[in-house]
Amino acid sequence: MTDIRSENSKYSDFEGLREQAIALRREGLSRRQIRDRLFVDNNDILNRLLQGEPAPEWTKRPNAKDDLRAEARELRLQGMTYDRIQVELGCSKSSISLWVRDLPKPPRRTREDASAIAKRGWEATLQRREVERRQTKQAATDEIGAMSERELFIIGVALYWSEGTKDKPHARRERVAFINSDPGMIQVFLAWLDLLGVDRELLRFHVTIHESADVLAAEKYWAALVGSDTSSFGKTTLKKHNVKTLRKNIGADYRGCLVVQVQKSADLYRRIEGWWYGIVDASVLVGGRSLPG
Repeated sequence: MTDIRSENSKYSDFEGLREQAIALRREGLSRRQIRDRLFVDNNDILNRLLQGEPAPEWTKRPNAKDDLRAEARELRLQGMTYDRIQVELGCSKSSISLWVRDLPKPPRRTREDASAIAKRGWEATLQRREVERRQTKQAATDEIGAMSERELFIIGVALYWSEGTKDKPHARRERVAFINSDPGMIQVFLAWLDLLGVDRELLRFHVTIHESADVLAAEKYWAALVGSDTSSFGKTTLKKHNVKTLRKNIGADYRGCLVVQVQKSADLYRRIEGWWYGIVDASVLVGGRSLPG
């Protein structure tokens, strides 16, 4: 058991002990070295002995940026906790601890403070993710660069076979018709038709959309996209609204789908089907395998 009287007598000359501690600190000794040199085994006493005396540079994190460390110390002096400083500066708690450990602790925060800090931290994380998401998408966009006519041709064939109407043995539909809600898909499809030399006079457009949506606004949007007028559009197909269905495609951005039909297109459809199977055969050969049968 510790002898309290000897403990008190050990630190009776506090000012003299403080002078020694400060002198050692200014010589560049660490807290542990000073503690061992002066036989101070009480951290609270050691804190009092070194109060106001900055730590030597070698004890600080070597790669820490001076401006970031200064900001962390300033925020700590304003009463911020490690959590709040981390949210503000985006650095680790271990770094913050090294930078501000000689400064006084802030008052204990309330549950409301903790909740607010957590919310701000989550909002900062979402913002960072959104920036990363946009940067990745933009970098991918830049990778495409210029497109050759052959590349557009092959893309258009694959696009049509994915989203266009197709002929079936039980339902003969040798005509070109394409429907989609993505304006980018519509633009690529129209560019592809232009590449094939399809006369725009042969194109017919109409909108298909839920009756609960802003039909007029949707018609104007699609007409502007294809460079036409709503008066030239066919009759809009209205889908019956089912109140029991929890639809996600609602709001101002919902514009339904645009249907693009090519008149007198039986021959074009047959060529598209042939082009598609040509792509299939070529891709199999590239893969090093032969078709079955």
